[in-house]
Amino acid sequence: MNLDLKNKTALVCGASQGLGFAAATELALLGANIIAASRNENKLQQAIQNLDISKEQHHSYLVMDLSDPGEVKKVLSSYLEKGSVIHILINNAGGPPSMPMIETDAAEIEKALRTHVISSHILAQLAVPGMQAAGFGRIVNIVSISVKQPISGLGISNLVRAAVANWAKTLANEISGTGITVNNVLPGYTNTERMEYMLDKRAVEQGIEKENMFKRITKSIPVGRVGEPAELGAAVAFLCSPAAAYINGINLTVDGGQTGSL
Repeated sequence: MNLDLKNKTALVCGASQGLGFAAATELALLGANIIAASRNENKLQQAIQNLDISKEQHHSYLVMDLSDPGEVKKVLSSYLEKGSVIHILINNAGGPPSMPMIETDAAEIEKALRTHVISSHILAQLAVPGMQAAGFGRIVNIVSISVKQPISGLGISNLVRAAVANWAKTLANEISGTGITVNNVLPGYTNTERMEYMLDKRAVEQGIEKENMFKRITKSIPVGRVGEPAELGAAVAFLCSPAAAYINGINLTVDGGQTGSL
């Protein structure tokens, strides 16, 4: 099986922590050069130092705020103008505020659309020409199982994750004849800071202990546990490999079997 990503460059959004860092880690282990992107430069510097590196690899970072598409376009355009090529694009952004849809301020919806949809679109527009010229490209979007099964209390997330998934399927149908694939990875409950935040919030809202909330969640997952970031990262890295060249336009759930649909 060909998993070799040597001499390939991967731009990984949200790579300073959580699922983004896990994806960057697994891609680096396959030999890719990583460009880590997020808002926090200090965290990016630390993340780069923690990535696997061989003498053939070079890792770097770009500071960008995905909620500001204008900044995203400026930062990546400046990078590409130097003649660099991005072979792999991992679209990943932190989850928006959690609240019922009817209580959600329209400004929060607009911000989430900028962060998750518009910035992903701009990044793809800028990266795809280089992928086409190279005859190799991978776009993987880290979204959520809410694409298939909306999650109660996560109104904004349900909306924007589904928008990204449908954007990606459309893109996959349009550009895949030039060696590019576009896929979505749908994580379920995974051991990240975001999950800890959600556990704390729901425990307070329902008036139960956090430990009991965690037990309730794990009971709903057929494998009997939450996922680890590295497991999600491995799925992302595989979809980016040469071995996955015929996998295109799919939603891959990484949720221990939690999702109730095929």
